[in-house]
Amino acid sequence: MNNKSQCPLNYTMNLIGTKWKPLLLFHLLDGAVRSGILQKKIPEISNKMFTQTIRELDKDGLVSRKVFPVVPPKVEYKLSERGRSLETILRSLDKWGLEDSVLISE
Repeated sequence: MNNKSQCPLNYTMNLIGTKWKPLLLFHLLDGAVRSGILQKKIPEISNKMFTQTIRELDKDGLVSRKVFPVVPPKVEYKLSERGRSLETILRSLDKWGLEDSVLISE
């Protein structure tokens, strides 16, 4: 943590607290995914926002990017060890959303 007085939750939310970051991280829990396939898993995300968000996750060390030397270019993303450490949190959020949506629909 850069600022020792910073709240740990604030630090975490600065890393993963945008609209798209948790979704991208969640879809990488099952392993490496090509860029286009990952983007299709979240149809609401624009190409610009996908690119910006995945770059931020890469810069923050939560995902790793592998570029294959082929034409057309093939890019694959996977969770880094640091990103993998968020698995319990992401799965808990998914479970909570499932349970809450069932309660609301009753």
